[in-house]
Amino acid sequence: MRMLRVEGGRRLSGETRVSRAKNAVLPILAASLLTDGEVTVKDVPRIDDVAHMLDILRTLGCDAVWDQGDVRLSAANLRDTALPDALAKTLRSSIFLMGPLLARMRRAAVTYPGGCEIGLRPIDLHLQGLRALGVAIREEGGLILCDGSRMHGSNVHFDYPSVGATENVMLAAVLAPGDTTIYNAAREPEIADLQACVNKMGGRVRGAGTSTIEIEGVAALHGVCHRPIPDRIVAGTLLAALAITGGEGRLLETAPREMSAVLEALREMGCRVHVGRDSVALRAPERLRAFRSLQTSPHPGFPTDMQAQMLALASIAQGTSVLTENVFENRLNHVQDLRRMGADIVVSGRVAVVRGVEKLSGARVSAHDLRAGAALVLAGLCAQGETVVEHAERIDRGYERLEEQLGALGALVSKETDETV
Repeated sequence: MRMLRVEGGRRLSGETRVSRAKNAVLPILAASLLTDGEVTVKDVPRIDDVAHMLDILRTLGCDAVWDQGDVRLSAANLRDTALPDALAKTLRSSIFLMGPLLARMRRAAVTYPGGCEIGLRPIDLHLQGLRALGVAIREEGGLILCDGSRMHGSNVHFDYPSVGATENVMLAAVLAPGDTTIYNAAREPEIADLQACVNKMGGRVRGAGTSTIEIEGVAALHGVCHRPIPDRIVAGTLLAALAITGGEGRLLETAPREMSAVLEALREMGCRVHVGRDSVALRAPERLRAFRSLQTSPHPGFPTDMQAQMLALASIAQGTSVLTENVFENRLNHVQDLRRMGADIVVSGRVAVVRGVEKLSGARVSAHDLRAGAALVLAGLCAQGETVVEHAERIDRGYERLEEQLGALGALVSKETDETV
């Protein structure tokens, strides 16, 4: 078990760069299976989710090596279409491999994916979309067996704008004969980045970032070199760290246009935010103000991946904040640990009512999932005394050495490993 020790009470300040987006990198790594040419992904963050994805790709016959901060991949010797069960259960994003495997090999065998326990997150939309493309799907022995020998372009209508399902259908359809149109597609910027990468490989995709995506199937794709977009959730977390400590700083190499909902929430809490072309500067007030009502929703709404961090900010803000989690049903598990630190939070279903307190106290808490763990680190930054966040390996799934990123802004955060657990 990994742990983060956080010394509270330090005002953060300074300047740091934002890493590339986990949620852009993972589907792009999956897209490397679409071609037998070499794919280079630039500035890939060294996080656990990337390591798990590369392990899965290697078991399928893909060569994947680190070249300093880049990852070089070649699926020229792709030989297997069955995802390894144990590895797939460590990574929710392993489901992205269904589409590329079907596109390239016309077959795929996958298990139900793993990841953080933040809700049911069923994959029925993935399967619905693939069936619309002519994929025959059956379950056998705990596996989902997919036969894409009769794949073709088609119209795909989603009842809900699922990010993963949208990307999976995109990746499957890019090599399917005929035209495909995805209606009610997810609009997240990471999907537009995947489109940019696939089109550089020779694909014909347009409309990503809107609710309608059109794909014209092509016969083959070629290698590519692509640098994914910055991570808007890492950026939001670092801005929240400045805000919760009454700090001041600037983030470089970020994408402020994709963070408008988060930036507006920070402004409502009294932060002064200045946006550049690829930078964001923030100056926090002596004490944050409560936000009146915040509801998570698909992009361009407020991202569910920033909900826990905002709850941490609200816990010390002056006034009462109301936060509603509309995306995942089990994403308020961190409330019990914030209460342990002195927060005044009442939860009813998916609604949390937060009455801001003047101070939090350091405590021993546990990261129940990736973003909840980050929120507890934020709470520890402003708390009196020391906070120990257990199960920091869950934080390492999506943040590249968070302790060093915060350290660059003046925080005292250290990582330890408990070998007895």
